[in-house]
Amino acid sequence: MAILELDGLTKIFGPEPEAALDLVDRRLSREEIREKTGQTVGIGDVSFGVEEGEILVVMGLSGSGKSTLIRCVNRLIEPTAGSIYVDDEDVTEMSSKELRSLRRHKLAMVFQHFALMPHRTVLGNAEYGLEVMGVDAEERRREAMEALDMVGLAGWEHEYPEQLSGGMKQRVGLARALAVDPEIVLMDEALSALDPLIRTDMQNELIALQRKLGKTMLFITHDLDEAINMGDRIVLLKDGYVVQVGTAEEILSNPATKYVEQFVAEVDVSKVRTAQTVMKEVHEVAHVGDGPRAMLRKMEKAGFSSIFVVDSQGRLVGLARADRMRDVLERDEEAYGDLIEEEVRSVRLETPLEEITPRMRETRDPIAVVDEEDKLHGVVLIGELLAGLTERGEAEEDDLQQKTQSQGTE
Repeated sequence: MAILELDGLTKIFGPEPEAALDLVDRRLSREEIREKTGQTVGIGDVSFGVEEGEILVVMGLSGSGKSTLIRCVNRLIEPTAGSIYVDDEDVTEMSSKELRSLRRHKLAMVFQHFALMPHRTVLGNAEYGLEVMGVDAEERRREAMEALDMVGLAGWEHEYPEQLSGGMKQRVGLARALAVDPEIVLMDEALSALDPLIRTDMQNELIALQRKLGKTMLFITHDLDEAINMGDRIVLLKDGYVVQVGTAEEILSNPATKYVEQFVAEVDVSKVRTAQTVMKEVHEVAHVGDGPRAMLRKMEKAGFSSIFVVDSQGRLVGLARADRMRDVLERDEEAYGDLIEEEVRSVRLETPLEEITPRMRETRDPIAVVDEEDKLHGVVLIGELLAGLTERGEAEEDDLQQKTQSQGTE
C-alpha cells in the first residue's frame, strides 16, 4: 500500500507556468519548452508511489529535478500541477494550518548541509522539532535522547555543532527527524557532503536503522552506487521527467532507454545482482526422517550425487550424499549413524554475487539459497553464477569453471 503517492506532479519555473503545461503533457524536452514559452521545467508529470516501510531512491544528474521534487512533496516549493497524497490526503489541497501539522507529525526532512542551529547543543538541535510541536520539556528531552542513542550519539548531547565531524552533524540531523516519530523521512542528498568512507558507513547504518524502525524513506541522490545500495526501488530522472522506475536489478537488466543504458553502463553488476536472481529452484529434496534408501532413490531418480535435507517447515537441515548412502546400505549397518552433513554452505536470497564468488572456490558443493527463516528457496551453481556476471576476468572464470563438472546437485 502506497503511503506517499505522486500523481502528475509538475513544477514550472517562470512568470507564466500554465503556458508550458500542455507541452509537458506532450513530453517535449526542457529545452524545447524553454524555447517555446520561456518557462523552465523543474519536474514534469511525475507519478509514482512509495510503499510503507520502503526506501525509495530518486536519482539523476545535477539539474534532473531531484531536489525540486522532494521540496514539492512537503510544499517547500509549490507545485504547478498534479497531486501529492500522504495517507490518501492531498497535500496540495491543504491549508497552511494542515500543512504545518503534516510537517510536524508525518513528514520529516534531513538536509544535505545538516541545517543545524550553531547556538544549540546536540540535544537542543535534536529536540527542536518536538519543541515546535509543543511537547513538554521533560518528554522532549527523553525522546530526543532516545533518537540520539539510535544514531550513535549518546554522550555527545552537550556538545555544539562546531565540535562535531561532518558525519556526526548528519547524525544529529537524522536524530532531529526521528525524534518526532514521522511516518515518512525525506532525505535530500543527505549523505553527499560526507567523505566517501564515512558516507558508505552511514549508508549501511541508515539501512540497518530503517529496517529496525520500519520508516518509509524518500531518499534523493545523484550517486548511482548509493542508489543501488540504499534503494528498495529507484526512480531515475532526466531533465525533470521520470525515465524509469524499478529495482536496481530491473534497471540494470532492462534499461528503458538509451540514456538509462548509458547511465548504468559502468556499474559492476556483481554488486547488484543477488543469489535470488541466478538461483535454480530445487524440485527434489530429502526430509528429516528419510532413511538411506529413500534418500538414495530420490537422488538416483533426479540424477543427483547429493541432495539437500529439509525439516517439516522447509528449513534447510543439511546435505546427504549418494556415496554415503550406498556405503551404509552395502555394509548393512543397523545404526545408520550420521547420514546428514549439517555443515552446508548457504547464502541469503539478497546476498550479492560478489560475495558468493569467493565461496564457490572453497567448496565443490552447490550453495543453498535460504531466506531469513532458513527456508530453502534454491541453489546457486557455478554455471548459473557465471551467466549472471558480466564483469569478471578470464582467469577468475576459468578458476570457477574447473569446478562445474564436480557439482552434482541440481
